[in-house]
Amino acid sequence: MNPSLSSFFDGLTVGQVVTTVFDLALVYYLIYRLLLTIRGTRAAQMVVGIVLVGAAFFVAERLELTTVSWLLDNFISYFIIIVIVVFQQDIRRALGRIGQGVWTFGRGATRETSVAVDEVVSAVDHLARNRIGAIIVFEREAGLEEFVDDATRVDAQVSRQLLVSLFVPSKDNELHDGAVVIGRNRRVDLARALLPLSRATDLGPEFGTRHRAALGITEDTDAVSLVVSEERGEISLCLKGSIARDLEPATVRRALHDIFEGTADSTAEEAEAAAQIGKAVASLAHPLPASAPTELADEAAS
Repeated sequence: MNPSLSSFFDGLTVGQVVTTVFDLALVYYLIYRLLLTIRGTRAAQMVVGIVLVGAAFFVAERLELTTVSWLLDNFISYFIIIVIVVFQQDIRRALGRIGQGVWTFGRGATRETSVAVDEVVSAVDHLARNRIGAIIVFEREAGLEEFVDDATRVDAQVSRQLLVSLFVPSKDNELHDGAVVIGRNRRVDLARALLPLSRATDLGPEFGTRHRAALGITEDTDAVSLVVSEERGEISLCLKGSIARDLEPATVRRALHDIFEGTADSTAEEAEAAAQIGKAVASLAHPLPASAPTELADEAAS
Protein backbone atom coordinates (compact mmCIF):
# COMPACT_ATOMS: atom_id res chain seq x y z
CA MET A 1 0.00 0.00 0.00
CA ASN A 2 1.14 3.53 -0.71
CA PRO A 3 2.85 4.99 2.44
CA SER A 4 0.87 8.23 2.29
CA LEU A 5 -2.39 6.31 1.88
CA SER A 6 -1.44 4.02 4.75
CA SER A 7 -0.71 6.97 7.04
CA PHE A 8 -4.06 8.50 6.07
CA PHE A 9 -5.99 5.39 7.18
CA ASP A 10 -3.87 5.07 10.33
CA GLY A 11 -4.89 8.58 11.34
CA LEU A 12 -8.61 7.83 11.13
CA THR A 13 -10.60 7.13 14.27
CA VAL A 14 -13.70 4.97 14.57
CA GLY A 15 -15.80 8.07 15.15
CA GLN A 16 -14.52 9.73 11.98
CA VAL A 17 -15.25 6.62 9.92
CA VAL A 18 -18.79 6.36 11.30
CA THR A 19 -19.40 10.07 10.68
CA THR A 20 -18.10 9.83 7.11
CA VAL A 21 -20.21 6.76 6.33
CA PHE A 22 -23.30 8.42 7.81
CA ASP A 23 -22.61 11.61 5.85
CA LEU A 24 -22.31 9.72 2.54
CA ALA A 25 -25.39 7.62 3.26
CA LEU A 26 -27.42 10.74 4.07
CA VAL A 27 -26.36 12.47 0.85
CA TYR A 28 -27.15 9.32 -1.14
CA TYR A 29 -30.61 9.12 0.46
CA LEU A 30 -31.37 12.79 -0.20
CA ILE A 31 -30.37 12.45 -3.86
CA TYR A 32 -32.45 9.27 -4.12
CA ARG A 33 -35.51 10.99 -2.65
CA LEU A 34 -35.03 13.97 -4.96
CA LEU A 35 -34.93 11.71 -8.01
CA LEU A 36 -38.09 9.91 -6.84
CA THR A 37 -39.85 13.24 -6.36
CA ILE A 38 -39.07 14.57 -9.85
CA ARG A 39 -39.48 11.25 -11.66
CA GLY A 40 -42.02 11.51 -14.45
CA THR A 41 -42.42 15.29 -14.05
CA ARG A 42 -41.34 18.35 -16.00
CA ALA A 43 -38.53 18.84 -13.49
CA ALA A 44 -36.79 15.64 -14.62
CA GLN A 45 -36.49 17.00 -18.15
CA MET A 46 -35.23 20.34 -16.86
CA VAL A 47 -32.54 18.62 -14.78
CA VAL A 48 -31.26 16.91 -17.94
CA GLY A 49 -31.13 20.32 -19.61
CA ILE A 50 -29.16 21.83 -16.72
CA VAL A 51 -26.66 18.94 -16.84
CA LEU A 52 -26.19 19.54 -20.57
CA VAL A 53 -25.58 23.25 -19.95
CA GLY A 54 -22.93 22.39 -17.37
CA ALA A 55 -21.26 19.98 -19.77
CA ALA A 56 -21.32 22.63 -22.52
CA PHE A 57 -19.65 25.13 -20.17
CA PHE A 58 -16.89 22.62 -19.35
CA VAL A 59 -16.27 21.94 -23.06
CA ALA A 60 -16.27 25.66 -23.88
CA GLU A 61 -13.67 26.29 -21.18
CA ARG A 62 -11.50 23.48 -22.50
CA LEU A 63 -11.72 24.74 -26.10
CA GLU A 64 -11.26 28.37 -24.98
CA LEU A 65 -14.51 29.53 -26.58
CA THR A 66 -14.56 32.94 -24.90
CA THR A 67 -18.01 34.16 -25.94
CA VAL A 68 -19.76 30.87 -25.22
CA SER A 69 -17.98 30.60 -21.88
CA TRP A 70 -19.07 34.14 -20.96
CA LEU A 71 -22.72 33.41 -21.79
CA LEU A 72 -22.78 30.12 -19.89
CA ASP A 73 -20.91 31.65 -16.96
CA ASN A 74 -23.58 34.34 -16.59
CA PHE A 75 -26.28 31.70 -16.85
CA ILE A 76 -24.70 29.65 -14.06
CA SER A 77 -24.33 32.79 -11.90
CA TYR A 78 -28.12 33.14 -11.83
CA PHE A 79 -28.65 29.40 -11.51
CA ILE A 80 -30.36 29.50 -8.10
CA ILE A 81 -32.87 32.15 -9.21
CA ILE A 82 -33.60 30.23 -12.42
CA VAL A 83 -34.18 27.00 -10.47
CA ILE A 84 -36.59 28.69 -8.06
CA VAL A 85 -38.58 30.30 -10.88
CA VAL A 86 -38.72 27.22 -13.10
CA PHE A 87 -39.27 24.65 -10.35
CA GLN A 88 -41.50 26.65 -8.00
CA GLN A 89 -44.38 24.16 -8.21
CA ASP A 90 -42.09 21.15 -7.84
CA ILE A 91 -40.27 22.74 -4.89
CA ARG A 92 -43.59 23.47 -3.21
CA ARG A 93 -44.72 19.89 -3.77
CA ALA A 94 -41.43 18.47 -2.42
CA LEU A 95 -41.52 20.64 0.71
CA GLY A 96 -45.17 19.70 1.24
CA ARG A 97 -44.30 16.00 1.09
CA ILE A 98 -41.48 16.48 3.59
CA GLY A 99 -43.93 18.08 6.00
CA GLN A 100 -46.63 15.47 5.55
CA GLY A 101 -47.39 13.62 8.73
CA VAL A 102 -45.36 15.96 11.00
CA TRP A 103 -48.43 17.56 12.59
CA THR A 104 -50.59 14.46 12.46
CA PHE A 105 -48.32 12.29 14.61
CA GLY A 106 -50.37 10.45 17.20
CA ARG A 107 -53.72 11.41 15.71
CA GLY A 108 -56.23 8.74 14.90
CA ALA A 109 -59.34 8.82 12.81
CA THR A 110 -62.19 10.72 14.49
CA ARG A 111 -65.76 9.53 14.58
CA GLU A 112 -66.67 12.18 11.99
CA THR A 113 -63.98 10.84 9.67
CA SER A 114 -65.15 7.26 10.05
CA VAL A 115 -68.75 8.23 9.30
CA ALA A 116 -67.66 10.31 6.29
CA VAL A 117 -65.57 7.44 4.92
CA ASP A 118 -68.48 5.00 5.20
CA GLU A 119 -70.86 7.41 3.47
CA VAL A 120 -68.38 8.15 0.68
CA VAL A 121 -67.64 4.47 0.03
CA SER A 122 -71.35 3.72 -0.09
CA ALA A 123 -71.82 6.59 -2.56
CA VAL A 124 -68.98 5.61 -4.91
CA ASP A 125 -70.19 2.01 -4.86
CA HIS A 126 -73.62 3.17 -6.04
CA LEU A 127 -72.10 5.51 -8.64
CA ALA A 128 -69.82 2.79 -10.00
CA ARG A 129 -72.64 0.25 -10.33
CA ASN A 130 -74.67 2.83 -12.27
CA ARG A 131 -71.72 4.00 -14.42
CA ILE A 132 -71.84 7.60 -13.16
CA GLY A 133 -68.48 9.38 -13.20
CA ALA A 134 -67.30 11.16 -10.04
CA ILE A 135 -64.32 12.61 -8.19
CA ILE A 136 -64.37 12.94 -4.39
CA VAL A 137 -61.39 14.53 -2.65
CA PHE A 138 -60.57 14.33 1.05
CA GLU A 139 -58.68 17.37 2.31
CA ARG A 140 -56.04 16.52 4.89
CA GLU A 141 -53.37 18.84 6.32
CA ALA A 142 -52.69 20.87 3.15
CA GLY A 143 -55.37 23.39 2.23
CA LEU A 144 -56.91 22.91 -1.21
CA GLU A 145 -58.37 26.38 -1.81
CA GLU A 146 -55.42 27.64 -3.87
CA PHE A 147 -55.45 24.52 -6.08
CA VAL A 148 -59.18 24.58 -6.86
CA ASP A 149 -60.79 26.83 -9.46
CA ASP A 150 -64.40 27.87 -10.02
CA ALA A 151 -65.95 25.84 -7.22
CA THR A 152 -69.34 26.19 -5.53
CA ARG A 153 -69.35 26.24 -1.73
CA VAL A 154 -71.78 23.75 -0.21
CA ASP A 155 -71.00 23.26 3.51
CA ALA A 156 -73.23 20.25 4.12
CA GLN A 157 -73.07 17.04 6.09
CA VAL A 158 -71.55 14.10 4.22
CA SER A 159 -74.19 11.61 3.19
CA ARG A 160 -74.57 8.98 0.51
CA GLN A 161 -77.73 10.58 -0.84
CA LEU A 162 -76.15 14.03 -1.19
CA LEU A 163 -73.01 12.74 -2.94
CA VAL A 164 -74.97 10.65 -5.40
CA SER A 165 -77.30 13.54 -6.23
CA LEU A 166 -74.37 15.89 -6.81
CA PHE A 167 -72.94 13.66 -9.56
CA VAL A 168 -76.14 12.63 -11.37
CA PRO A 169 -75.71 14.02 -14.91
CA SER A 170 -78.60 16.27 -15.80
CA LYS A 171 -79.06 19.59 -17.57
CA ASP A 172 -80.74 20.84 -14.42
CA ASN A 173 -77.86 19.75 -12.16
CA GLU A 174 -75.13 22.35 -12.60
CA LEU A 175 -72.94 20.76 -9.89
CA HIS A 176 -72.42 17.33 -11.46
CA ASP A 177 -69.39 18.34 -13.53
CA GLY A 178 -66.22 18.59 -11.43
CA ALA A 179 -65.06 17.30 -8.07
CA VAL A 180 -66.54 17.31 -4.60
CA VAL A 181 -64.14 18.35 -1.84
CA ILE A 182 -64.65 17.10 1.71
CA GLY A 183 -62.91 19.49 4.08
CA ARG A 184 -60.90 18.81 7.17
CA ASN A 185 -64.05 19.23 9.25
CA ARG A 186 -65.39 16.21 7.31
CA ARG A 187 -68.23 18.15 5.73
CA VAL A 188 -68.92 18.57 2.02
CA ASP A 189 -67.07 21.83 1.48
CA LEU A 190 -67.02 22.36 -2.30
CA ALA A 191 -68.76 21.01 -5.39
CA ARG A 192 -68.13 21.52 -9.12
CA ALA A 193 -64.46 22.04 -8.29
CA LEU A 194 -61.95 22.16 -11.14
CA LEU A 195 -58.74 20.39 -10.13
CA PRO A 196 -55.23 20.73 -11.62
CA LEU A 197 -54.43 18.00 -14.12
CA SER A 198 -51.57 15.59 -13.49
CA ARG A 199 -48.21 16.64 -14.94
CA ALA A 200 -47.04 13.03 -15.28
CA THR A 201 -45.91 12.21 -18.81
CA ASP A 202 -46.13 8.41 -18.55
CA LEU A 203 -49.89 7.98 -18.09
CA GLY A 204 -51.58 5.54 -20.45
CA PRO A 205 -54.38 6.38 -22.89
CA GLU A 206 -56.92 4.80 -20.54
CA PHE A 207 -56.55 7.78 -18.19
CA GLY A 208 -58.96 10.54 -19.21
CA THR A 209 -59.37 14.05 -17.84
CA ARG A 210 -61.24 12.83 -14.76
CA HIS A 211 -58.44 10.48 -13.69
CA ARG A 212 -55.75 13.06 -14.49
CA ALA A 213 -57.53 15.59 -12.30
CA ALA A 214 -57.87 13.11 -9.44
CA LEU A 215 -54.15 12.37 -9.71
CA GLY A 216 -53.14 16.01 -10.12
CA ILE A 217 -54.51 17.18 -6.77
CA THR A 218 -52.54 14.42 -4.99
CA GLU A 219 -49.28 15.46 -6.68
CA ASP A 220 -49.30 18.94 -5.13
CA THR A 221 -50.96 18.17 -1.79
CA ASP A 222 -51.42 15.37 0.73
CA ALA A 223 -55.06 14.96 -0.27
CA VAL A 224 -56.53 11.57 -1.13
CA SER A 225 -59.04 11.29 -3.95
CA LEU A 226 -61.49 8.70 -5.22
CA VAL A 227 -62.46 8.59 -8.89
CA VAL A 228 -65.28 6.61 -10.49
CA SER A 229 -64.92 5.74 -14.15
CA GLU A 230 -68.04 6.40 -16.18
CA GLU A 231 -66.93 4.07 -18.99
CA ARG A 232 -65.69 1.11 -16.94
CA GLY A 233 -67.66 1.52 -13.73
CA GLU A 234 -64.54 1.04 -11.60
CA ILE A 235 -63.37 2.77 -8.44
CA SER A 236 -59.79 4.05 -8.15
CA LEU A 237 -57.89 5.61 -5.27
CA CYS A 238 -55.23 8.29 -5.77
CA LEU A 239 -52.56 9.14 -3.21
CA LYS A 240 -49.19 10.88 -3.50
CA GLY A 241 -49.35 10.95 -7.29
CA SER A 242 -50.04 7.21 -7.63
CA ILE A 243 -53.27 5.43 -8.46
CA ALA A 244 -54.71 2.06 -7.42
CA ARG A 245 -57.34 1.04 -9.98
CA ASP A 246 -60.41 -1.18 -10.03
CA LEU A 247 -60.82 -1.53 -6.27
CA GLU A 248 -63.66 -3.21 -4.43
CA PRO A 249 -65.66 -1.02 -2.01
CA ALA A 250 -64.36 -3.02 0.97
CA THR A 251 -60.77 -2.41 -0.16
CA VAL A 252 -61.45 1.31 -0.57
CA ARG A 253 -62.99 1.53 2.90
CA ARG A 254 -60.04 -0.27 4.50
CA ALA A 255 -57.52 1.89 2.62
CA LEU A 256 -59.20 5.14 3.66
CA HIS A 257 -59.37 4.08 7.30
CA ASP A 258 -55.66 3.17 7.15
CA ILE A 259 -54.82 6.57 5.68
CA PHE A 260 -56.68 8.56 8.30
CA GLU A 261 -55.41 6.37 11.13
CA GLY A 262 -51.84 7.21 10.17
CA THR A 263 -50.80 4.01 8.38
CA ALA A 264 -50.84 5.51 4.88
CA ASP A 265 -47.39 4.26 3.87
CA SER A 266 -48.64 0.78 3.07
CA THR A 267 -51.50 2.25 1.04
CA ALA A 268 -49.08 4.47 -0.88
CA GLU A 269 -46.90 1.47 -1.67
CA GLU A 270 -49.98 -0.45 -2.87
CA ALA A 271 -51.02 2.47 -5.06
CA GLU A 272 -47.51 2.72 -6.51
CA ALA A 273 -47.47 -1.03 -7.19
CA ALA A 274 -50.88 -0.82 -8.85
CA ALA A 275 -49.69 2.07 -11.02
CA GLN A 276 -46.68 0.09 -12.22
CA ILE A 277 -48.81 -2.99 -12.88
CA GLY A 278 -51.32 -0.86 -14.78
CA LYS A 279 -48.58 0.30 -17.14
CA ALA A 280 -47.50 -3.28 -17.76
CA VAL A 281 -51.06 -4.44 -18.37
CA ALA A 282 -51.66 -1.59 -20.84
CA SER A 283 -48.71 -2.78 -22.92
CA LEU A 284 -50.11 -6.30 -23.33
CA ALA A 285 -52.01 -7.31 -26.44
CA HIS A 286 -54.81 -8.96 -24.45
CA PRO A 287 -56.28 -7.36 -21.29
CA LEU A 288 -56.46 -9.13 -17.95
CA PRO A 289 -59.79 -9.81 -16.19
CA ALA A 290 -61.28 -6.88 -14.31
CA SER A 291 -60.13 -8.17 -10.91
CA ALA A 292 -56.56 -8.89 -12.01
CA PRO A 293 -55.00 -5.44 -11.37
CA THR A 294 -56.26 -5.42 -7.78
CA GLU A 295 -55.12 -8.97 -7.12
CA LEU A 296 -51.70 -8.28 -8.61
CA ALA A 297 -51.37 -5.06 -6.65
CA ASP A 298 -52.16 -6.89 -3.40
CA GLU A 299 -49.59 -9.53 -4.31
CA ALA A 300 -46.94 -6.92 -5.16
CA ALA A 301 -47.61 -4.96 -1.99
CA SER A 302 -47.25 -8.08 0.14
